[in-house]
Amino acid sequence: MDFEIKGNKFRSKKGFYRHVEKIFTNGLGWHIGRNLDAFADVLWGGFGRHDPGEEITVMWSNFEKSRYFLNGNFLSTVVEILAEAENVTFEIY
Repeated sequence: MDFEIKGNKFRSKKGFYRHVEKIFTNGLGWHIGRNLDAFADVLWGGFGRHDPGEEITVMWSNFEKSRYFLNGNFLSTVVEILAEAENVTFEIY
């Protein structure tokens, strides 16, 4: 299953988490946590869009825009989480 993080859809950490929630979850009726542990959990699966541990591809388009708007340490950690997730193939565009 493929997911696209669209760097032109957010300009802050808060916007990033809303975007991630929108693309990775489906009909939860509640919000995911607004922290990097919750992000890692969402990547693992089981929140409506893909099963736990299911192999997924995450493509990040407009990455340079994200680099401009997000704190460098935060963005580096997000990229590290994506790169190290066992069930994720990660690509930057």
